Amino acid sequence: MIPAIEQASLHEIKQLQEQKLKETLVYLSENSPYYKALFAKNEVNIHSIKTIEDLQQIPVTTKTDLQENNDDFFCVPMHKIIDYATTSGTLGNPVTFGLTDKDLDRLAYNEAISFACAGLKEGDVVQLMTTLDRKFMAGLAYFLGLRKLGAGVIRVGAGIPELQWDSIQKYNPKYLIAVPSFLLKMIEFAENNHIDYNASSVKGVICIGESLRNQDFSSSVLAEKITAKWNVQLFSTYASTEMSTAFTECQQLKGGHHHPELIITEVLDDNNRPVAEGESGELTITTLGVEAMPLLRFKTGDIVKLHAEPCLCGRNTMRVGPVVGRKQHMIKYKGTTLYPPAMHDSLTYFEAIQNHVIEISTNDLGTDEILIKIAAKENTEDLLTQIKDHFRAKLRVTPKVEFVPADVLNKIVFSPMSRKPTHFIDKRN
Repeated sequence: MIPAIEQASLHEIKQLQEQKLKETLVYLSENSPYYKALFAKNEVNIHSIKTIEDLQQIPVTTKTDLQENNDDFFCVPMHKIIDYATTSGTLGNPVTFGLTDKDLDRLAYNEAISFACAGLKEGDVVQLMTTLDRKFMAGLAYFLGLRKLGAGVIRVGAGIPELQWDSIQKYNPKYLIAVPSFLLKMIEFAENNHIDYNASSVKGVICIGESLRNQDFSSSVLAEKITAKWNVQLFSTYASTEMSTAFTECQQLKGGHHHPELIITEVLDDNNRPVAEGESGELTITTLGVEAMPLLRFKTGDIVKLHAEPCLCGRNTMRVGPVVGRKQHMIKYKGTTLYPPAMHDSLTYFEAIQNHVIEISTNDLGTDEILIKIAAKENTEDLLTQIKDHFRAKLRVTPKVEFVPADVLNKIVFSPMSRKPTHFIDKRN
């Protein structure tokens, strides 16, 4: 199930995208209160935008724009909205997204071809270990995509290792869709309850919410810890509510594949100019074929690198590399630039750490301060020393680390008000 456009030449891919871009600009100019005003204010002649490069004539859209003008982004009357979803609010107040029937069909198509990219096929049984409720677009997208693909879906939901294993043993799924760090809890439960997880039906896991790769596509510490025990293939994905599009790894495990019929991608520097090929920058997207809330040059806040060389899987689409970090989460600590994913990876290295939260604040000098709160199997000075030494070796800095009781930390990480575990808290001014 590889769309023909993904195996087409780069010239053909660009031609298709530019045709769809023209259609999107006309649609926005006729239906979007926000973009109508933007075009008028900046004297943008949409008919002069003919190529991807011409997009630079249009100002970018930010998360702040979305938060402050949420209703003005809707392009259809509210009676056409079939599903309401919200962003997770990672960088501020959640934004409401509406989806029409057509948008739900597009979402299903996106996930179906994304799962097929990782090797899932009709007839496979898949255990869905994420919520479908609480206005969470991803869970609904996974279900719709698997249904369109012709796969069987076991909607177990998030958490509860015992329930997950009961379901695996009863229904024999071939794949799981899960947050990768939760797989470590699955392994721990299996070992404590004499479950032979390597004899289970599970052969692969579509991993969401956490990166599995380093920038050179080697396995992260988290991925290595999982596969060192459980003989399953892990596939990394990248997506967001705003994009309504996923970038999923194929069997080559060399980045998430772009679906050119669904989205235009740019990688921009701090001045909103395209970075040089092979350089990292902020992923900026233009959605194609979205009816209710299309976005034009939307800055995701995620720092990534694009990879343009053809993939051995036969697709000629570019790939998005592992997220370096969120731009607004960048930390300047004692002269060193850090992003939370690198710190999470360093903490995952330690078996003794059961849970953690990274807190960033502003100190009396007006600079960034890092406090890492950990729950450990044993609170020892030796463990603190090992953690600090590991940070110094890997990241060239030594943050403040303190022990916190597991029950206290779990209430922060697994807040009932959040759909995702909270491992990073930004308290900066």
